[in-house]
Amino acid sequence: MVIILGLVFILVYGLIVFYIGWSGWRWIKPAVSGRFRLVYITTLIFLALSLILSRVVAGSTVLSVIGSYWLALFSLLAMLLPLVHLMIWLTKLTRLPRHAVQKWSGVLTLIVLIALLGYGSFNAYSPVVRSYDIHIDKPGPETGELHIVMASDMHFGYLSGKAHAERMVEEINALKPDIVLLPGDIVDDDIVPYKDKGIGGILAEIKAPLGVFASLGNHDRFKGETEELIALLEEGGLQVLYDETIEVGGGLTLVGRKDYSDPDRASLAELMADVDRSGPVILLEHQPVEFGVAEEQGINLMLSGHTHRGQIAPGNLVTDRLFENDWGYLQKGQMHSVVSSGFGFWGPPIRIGSRAEVVSIHVHFQSSDS
Repeated sequence: MVIILGLVFILVYGLIVFYIGWSGWRWIKPAVSGRFRLVYITTLIFLALSLILSRVVAGSTVLSVIGSYWLALFSLLAMLLPLVHLMIWLTKLTRLPRHAVQKWSGVLTLIVLIALLGYGSFNAYSPVVRSYDIHIDKPGPETGELHIVMASDMHFGYLSGKAHAERMVEEINALKPDIVLLPGDIVDDDIVPYKDKGIGGILAEIKAPLGVFASLGNHDRFKGETEELIALLEEGGLQVLYDETIEVGGGLTLVGRKDYSDPDRASLAELMADVDRSGPVILLEHQPVEFGVAEEQGINLMLSGHTHRGQIAPGNLVTDRLFENDWGYLQKGQMHSVVSSGFGFWGPPIRIGSRAEVVSIHVHFQSSDS
């Protein structure tokens, strides 16, 4: 079954690549010689394979960058070109010269593509702060409040690198949090750029009195042992909760789960067996799943990422159908859910219909009202 799905994916991908290549060739053909065709086809094949090659040739910065930007071009052109061809077809009902329509439709497509790439890059590299105020009907810290700053899905790698990490630390420290929580996808399937760019040392500059805690996501995987990644992250001052619980100041309990894709992860009931539920319990769950289970087990606040809010529209329509809460805030009984669109990005450094963000959560407890 997996082989059949793989073959179907390759077939569909190949057909879309052919469609993009054919559309581009029809536009540029009048301006180039026929001998350019081989160069054009070779370049298109290389681009189509670049994302796969970047995963095969681990550690290749050039292939990773080319593959990521190809994925952006592929995604945008797969959406734009059908609209352009529909527009061209409709012009046949008019007396507009066909040659001029073909020429200017190509120019218009190029302009829109460049504009979307620029806008998407701005959204990816210019994070905003999303703020939420929630109330938990349990006694908490003596102050009656807790300021949590959350960031997810950094995907630190070749394109979400040193500068992006420094930007995140600056944003977090400016908010003066009590505690910082990072629910997964800290690296992007490869720890080489994380180490080479010194990102651990940058994250060590995060200032939070109660500490910095993280769980792992589906992309926190690489060709090595998970223990190596955890040790590397903890060198940078992060305390990784890998199917673990810990009690921090004011009777607050943190629960950090393995990713939902991990077949070896413990059930939430097992993790909660020895937890004092009279105090507030916060769950770091990378993927926003099993809300009913979390509510049943007495979780008060569940922090997630993973969805990227679709990253490139209309992907947000898909994530909205897949997840009960794919972005933002949702209350389910006594449980509050906050899902971040993420600080980084997967694949292309492009966000259209979503924005890179740091999440600021002011939690008010029972004691603050007494």
